[in-house]
Amino acid sequence: MEEDTGNKMYGRANCGPRRLPAFRARLLWACLALAWPGAEKICGAAHSLKSPDAKVVITFGLKDIDGRPGCPVYSVTYAGRGVIADSRLGLLLEGAHPMDGGFDVAKVTQSAHDGTYSPVYAERKEIRDHYNQIVVELTERAGAGRRMLLTFRAYDEGAAFCYTLPRQQGLDRVVISSEQTHFRFTADHPAWAAYSAQGQYGRVPLSKLRDNCERPLTVEIEGGPFVAVAEARLVDYARMRLSPAAGQSHTLVSSLGGKVECNTPLVSPWRVIMPADSPGGLLEHNYLMLNLNEPCAIEDTSWIKPGKVIREVTLSTRGGRACVDFAVKHHLQYVEYDAGWYGPENSDVSDATTVTLDPARSKGPLDLHEVIAYAGQRGVGIILYVNHKALERQLDEILPLYEKWGVKGVKYGFVNVGSQKWTAWLHHAVRRAADHHLMVDIHDEYRPTGYSRTYPNLMTQEGIRGDETKPSNSLTLAILFTRMLAGAGDNTICYYDARVDRNASHAYQLAKAVCIYSPWQFLYWYDRPGDSPRRLGGAGGSQNTIGDEPELEFFDHVPTVWDDTKVIHGKIGEYAALARRSGEQWFIGCMNSKEARKFDVPLDFLKRGRKYVAHVYCDDPAIQTRTHVRIDRFLVDSGTTLKAAMTARGGQAVRIVPAGPGDATKYRPYRVRGGE
Repeated sequence: MEEDTGNKMYGRANCGPRRLPAFRARLLWACLALAWPGAEKICGAAHSLKSPDAKVVITFGLKDIDGRPGCPVYSVTYAGRGVIADSRLGLLLEGAHPMDGGFDVAKVTQSAHDGTYSPVYAERKEIRDHYNQIVVELTERAGAGRRMLLTFRAYDEGAAFCYTLPRQQGLDRVVISSEQTHFRFTADHPAWAAYSAQGQYGRVPLSKLRDNCERPLTVEIEGGPFVAVAEARLVDYARMRLSPAAGQSHTLVSSLGGKVECNTPLVSPWRVIMPADSPGGLLEHNYLMLNLNEPCAIEDTSWIKPGKVIREVTLSTRGGRACVDFAVKHHLQYVEYDAGWYGPENSDVSDATTVTLDPARSKGPLDLHEVIAYAGQRGVGIILYVNHKALERQLDEILPLYEKWGVKGVKYGFVNVGSQKWTAWLHHAVRRAADHHLMVDIHDEYRPTGYSRTYPNLMTQEGIRGDETKPSNSLTLAILFTRMLAGAGDNTICYYDARVDRNASHAYQLAKAVCIYSPWQFLYWYDRPGDSPRRLGGAGGSQNTIGDEPELEFFDHVPTVWDDTKVIHGKIGEYAALARRSGEQWFIGCMNSKEARKFDVPLDFLKRGRKYVAHVYCDDPAIQTRTHVRIDRFLVDSGTTLKAAMTARGGQAVRIVPAGPGDATKYRPYRVRGGE
């Protein structure tokens, strides 16, 4: 009987060669190479795996390294250019001999898969999952002949591999002390590095990286491609970060967030290498992280609803009702009560089953149940924040209680991350929330690895240096092509706060709602409706009142999930222009940094032969509102090219809708304004 490798096989799942005489092995591999272009024998124990478009090639083999035979190594090329040079693989086990050498190849199983699926929500309506795969079974030459499997997948979007330790005699339970997973680049390329999930990004050569660099790590190879090293399907394992490999030039090694202890069969998360011709190509292909996770495990997903959120900042009944009324008027779907509604969030005795205000945050009064009922009658959902201290003590008590109250989601605050223990706990907490029809937003240092495909009630997460932290435009434009490769990011968009005027512009803030993907998009983070009471001392933010500026119509209309996504322009840390489709409407976000820029935005993605109306929102100091956003409306079609002129730290947002009867006389064809 075949051992369970933890991987689903497709096609010719069990046709790989076992140990054969050399001439028979060569003959068999020659036949397989003709019948199955995705996998071919190169020489000896080396095997090559090609992506369906043949651009991504993974090569695996066994080599003698430092006098030790049978060491597993792999390499990756993209469009004929070396991306990852021969790099070691292996696992170090506590109390046992390391599994990083002394192997023979016992069997190679090859397969392929080509399918599509429609996620509950994403950055595109339909996703193709197309790859070639080999599973290499390695057997140690000495001792008990322990076995380890390496699964390699070659997608058009990148390369991925994982480890499997099958159940076997003498290895029914293991403790992995560290991985010997190396990523040896071909030169000292620049990389965009951060050392915490909410950290600052900087562009440094690989030789200057420090220990525990965050993933995804985006690397620029001179002349191309751009490459991201990432992690997918992290569910019950220690988080991977990246550190310099001692004594090896421009080589990184996996750094786990602690030991991994598990019964076999053990399957590691995927280690992912994504090459693309441009930073925009990486972002367009970030669905690879979803593909590397299991399909949706929730049978009925009708209760999982993306949407826009306003935070109730006063922790009061009046403030909650005002936010609900604002949400109805401005087409928002949720109101969130943040820290303080059940007592001081960092107290070990605050009880999240009660409504007990933190006196440092609000004098109230707060009748939360009245607000929940008021919101429900108007089609608005309530989300509640709960700090990890209460979550860890009361998870099994509060989730069914909140479902009974009529709450729609929970925001998990300041969760522990990194170790296997807390990784497993957190994903367990997501699954338990699904049992009670509760959606989840995970805050602070957690970064996604694609689990929202399997449990789409995990709507969004932080792990991002969002607007709360006053990021520069340059930082946000670095985050877009690094952190956002991992998945949705809760950026906590501010609009009226003074930091917008200091760091950016209001048209730039509008564009963020398009560029920074989050199925739950928090808007007006530090703002409150005009009929809401003032905050107690401005705790946790300012006293900004939302106005009636005309451009708020953009936030009213913008969706949070998409049917299609295109990156038109992008340079890490400098600028970006993204176009996203929802139904028949297109939304464009242009974000800029450092210096004034102009670039073309061709609308060739529109349907040919059809007229549209483009609503263009741009910065203009001549507009006499406190936000200085000008709105222009034009007739456009697929042959139109918009000219995006942006100030330093400015932006533009565009909403494009099919033209209706009378629009041809109401709006003039697009033309460039003088000076633009």
